[in-house]
Amino acid sequence: MRKNEVLECLKTRRSVRAFEPEKMPSRELVAKVAEAGTYAPTGMGKQSPVIVAVTDRAVRDRLSRMNAEILGSASDPFYSAPVVLVVLADRSRPTYLYDGALVMGNMLNAAHALGLGSCWIHRAKEVFESPEGQELLRQWGINGDYEGIGHCVLGYALDGKEPAAAPRKSDYVHFIE
Repeated sequence: MRKNEVLECLKTRRSVRAFEPEKMPSRELVAKVAEAGTYAPTGMGKQSPVIVAVTDRAVRDRLSRMNAEILGSASDPFYSAPVVLVVLADRSRPTYLYDGALVMGNMLNAAHALGLGSCWIHRAKEVFESPEGQELLRQWGINGDYEGIGHCVLGYALDGKEPAAAPRKSDYVHFIE
């Protein structure tokens, strides 16, 4: 991808909040998005985050239910997306929160570059602090002091429609020359 294509991808990526629930991205595409997350910069290169790729419908629905309960809602906070990439980060690293946020950003941008819709869904911290969330981590073999950073939901935008970008605010960048 040429530099101008990368910039165009960054400028056109938007959060998708309506997905085709039955249209599952291939494992290869999901793996490519997750791999992009593994190349995010991390403090001192220590790679504090881990990514859990959830394509199992029952587990995805369980995570959605847990997230909705924290939100105080009965609706699907994952907008019917069939894939959830959970980002967790090791709290023992002083940069864990930033590391995990960069992983999320890389995955959101990679999803767009690969023709997938994505959205960052919050409340991963609360989900994985709960007893049920801690049990899931044990079942998944994730040991240590990990904090949920975010849920990167993936899939195909409903009717192929992605939102348009809002205009950028005029005072976003300040040059000091």
